[in-house]
Amino acid sequence: MGAKFTTAADACALIRPGETVATSGFVGIGVPETLLIALEDRFLQTDTPRDLTLVFAAGQGDGRMRGLNHLSHDGLVTRAIGGHWGLIPGIGRMALDGRIEGWNLPQGVISQLYREIAAGRKGVITHIGLGTFVDPRLGGGRINEISREDRVRLIEIEGDELLFYPAFPINVALIRATSADENGNLAMEREALVLDNLAMAMAARNSGGIVIAQVERLAAAGSLPPKSVVVPGALVDAVVLAEPEHHHQTYATPYSPYFSGEIRAPALRQEPGHLDARKLIARRCAMEIPPGGVVNLGIGMPEGVAEVAEEEGVLEAVTLTAEPGILGGRPASGLDFGAAVNTDAIIPQNAQFDFYDGGGLDLACLGMAEVDRNGHVNVSRFGGRLAGAGGFINISQAARKVVFAGTFTTGGLELAIGEGHLAIRREGRARKFVANVEQITFSGTRAQQGGVEVLYITERAVFRLDNDGLALIEIAPGIEPERDILPFMDFRPAVDTPKTMLPSLFRSERFGLEAILFDLHITERIALGQDDRLYLNFEGLRVRRKEDIDEIRENITSRIAPLGKRVDVIVNYNRFDITPELEAPYADLVRMLEDNYYGQTSRYTTNGFMRMKLEKVLTRRVAPHLFETREEAGAFFGATPAD
Repeated sequence: MGAKFTTAADACALIRPGETVATSGFVGIGVPETLLIALEDRFLQTDTPRDLTLVFAAGQGDGRMRGLNHLSHDGLVTRAIGGHWGLIPGIGRMALDGRIEGWNLPQGVISQLYREIAAGRKGVITHIGLGTFVDPRLGGGRINEISREDRVRLIEIEGDELLFYPAFPINVALIRATSADENGNLAMEREALVLDNLAMAMAARNSGGIVIAQVERLAAAGSLPPKSVVVPGALVDAVVLAEPEHHHQTYATPYSPYFSGEIRAPALRQEPGHLDARKLIARRCAMEIPPGGVVNLGIGMPEGVAEVAEEEGVLEAVTLTAEPGILGGRPASGLDFGAAVNTDAIIPQNAQFDFYDGGGLDLACLGMAEVDRNGHVNVSRFGGRLAGAGGFINISQAARKVVFAGTFTTGGLELAIGEGHLAIRREGRARKFVANVEQITFSGTRAQQGGVEVLYITERAVFRLDNDGLALIEIAPGIEPERDILPFMDFRPAVDTPKTMLPSLFRSERFGLEAILFDLHITERIALGQDDRLYLNFEGLRVRRKEDIDEIRENITSRIAPLGKRVDVIVNYNRFDITPELEAPYADLVRMLEDNYYGQTSRYTTNGFMRMKLEKVLTRRVAPHLFETREEAGAFFGATPAD
């Protein structure tokens, strides 16, 4: 073996008291378990190293004893800066009790901080965290009173409020890979994620620190293909060969070739399973899936949306993602969470958060523990329990649409679901809809200001965030608001005439999600505004047959012809899809409508590829006037279009 190879005990002897140690991992994926065990053993046997500062982006543990739970000893860690704390109850309890300093920062920010530290920049400047408990005006992410240092500051750039997260040196990076050659080059061919390993290694190296890597196998020098090397050996100081039992792919799965992408899992459409509250809520959430869109599913209740999408045969119609770097396929759940089968790509975690923070998500479906009258959501802290925000703040604050999922009450809730209706057998002991959340992990106020659509979906009711707070918009069949909903809320939402949720959701057989997502009738896609402007909602519309074009022609002309005049038109082409052989006939239809019925026409889609495709299709016959947003399309007429 090369000179860099050593034992776990000798590698951990390189860590000195008072140093800042960054650790890799997401739940149980990519966690350097052997190194963490060795660090714990060294401290228990020698009382050194002491007073470490621990830095971690994602949760790294099983909620019991594995992962960072090995480090929950008084004196070993003196402060911790982390994104998700729910899987490391030992260290979480130390922070809650004031035995260590602690900060809970957004997972994506910490992930991006590694890159900024590596580049020698001052820190991360971002909008992520504004209006939440991370905002300095609401606590600055501090977990207890002894945590006095400012880890986040409010700044202003060109009139906009932003948050600045200062960089700091990383003395030690504990990372993990699959293979190491004799020169210390690291490849991750059997790992389920690549995470932030490269950025962490660069951050430690450029801070004058060291990089210690755990691997499961060794390779001859020069035998690893250069493109497969994730962390170059020039950045690595020590390599430790792990025991097999401490290098499982996840905490639930020793190894799956589906998770690593070695092979693809067969497409199996399973028969519908047991219908419980979790599946019922996931079904209603799945109705919000944007066909062709990019979606994040959070841990817990939202995980079921992927299962429903697969069961209903629409999984291929959407790109599901997970924050550690998964794009496409079906995300796994439980202690496999973070992995996925049949992925399109696995990218670095910090790059995934770049995409999220910039508005790349069409939909985020996340859990909820507390919701208040302002639409604020708390998932991070409840009295004596510290869950942490994880990637929740990044995801919920930047997505175009947000759906929160959870049971209406909790603690002993018993339901009777079936035959197209819902009955409450026993109400939960704890309320989720409270007057004020204990901690703001999602700001309803900022969502309102940004015009973000927000839904709160439970087994018995669906709420929407309006300008004046929550509004009850749907109820389950068999549920009475005055009996089953309003008495169990600490505030009264707006209640007008809520719709009844689809009875098919409450039956065990498939409920027809594909038809719900794709078969919106063209008559429901055409609206004539009070300003005599025609709005065509072609979002998610699939044009597959000549009859589809005929139907569009008939419905548009029948709506405009009785007016006896031309009308201006705005068309929403988000996630519009047309079979190539129908592009010319469709362009002919548009030309006929513009020649005979339309005044000015403006079109928009947020998808850059679709804009180019539509320009190519329509410029054969008409001037496309294509824009990126509805506001830009409306501005073409000199006014913002109505909803």
